[in-house]
Amino acid sequence: MSVFQMEDLAAELFAAERALRTIPPLTERYPDMSMEVAYQIQLLNAHKKQQAGDRVVGHKIGLTSKPMQRMLGVNEPDFGHLFASMQYRSRDIVDFPLIQPKVEPELAFVLAEDLPGPHVDADAVLRATRAVVPALEVIDSRIADWKIRLADTIADNASAGCFVLGDEPTPVGDANLTTCGAVLKVNGEVVETGAGAAVMGHPAIAVAWLANKLSSLGTTLRAGDIVLSGAVSAAVPVRSGDHVALSFGRLGRVEFTLAKANLSESSWG
Repeated sequence: MSVFQMEDLAAELFAAERALRTIPPLTERYPDMSMEVAYQIQLLNAHKKQQAGDRVVGHKIGLTSKPMQRMLGVNEPDFGHLFASMQYRSRDIVDFPLIQPKVEPELAFVLAEDLPGPHVDADAVLRATRAVVPALEVIDSRIADWKIRLADTIADNASAGCFVLGDEPTPVGDANLTTCGAVLKVNGEVVETGAGAAVMGHPAIAVAWLANKLSSLGTTLRAGDIVLSGAVSAAVPVRSGDHVALSFGRLGRVEFTLAKANLSESSWG
């Protein structure tokens, strides 16, 4: 694929995000689009947002469960960029502009040290981590009806929307990140449960994968970065006005209310 074609696709996704509308899957036009090309498209828009004054605060990891990888025919996760404009705190009213949002329960790692690849393992991640906090990621897609293949979601910043962090940081040595259990509620009703082990056996393994992947692309996780390590359960659709709460046992909780009338009309189906 030529540079001009990648720039055109990046511009389509950028415009769709700004206009709160969806576009057909990129892979309908380019069924053989590679992961490398898709990441280049993602990076074009990441750079555009930085040039407009937004700031990268970390990364999100997706496709960390075997069922999701099998569904998309891949054998590794993917990643996207987290920006300052996407970040909320627990109990906030989330007014981020969204199209067709879903929510995922996750653990966020906050790094105390740089984590340069290429030989990062889970132990190195734990040594470099200042704390973990419960997080709710609101995923979204600029691709119509979530009809995504791997290249679609990668190009679309790994289907990122926004994210909400808990305010109870826990040192990694104070909890078992594989057995810690999560309960996700929407409007007071339990909709999903999960545990840290759902993320590649241990969430730190996912963060290690990210550090090594970024190294292969010429960049590095930095001290202070936030890393959303991957969903511990399936994603759940949410609507304007919904209240979402995640309890992660001794690791604490995080909650938010999705602002009314902040979703595009298309999200109502």
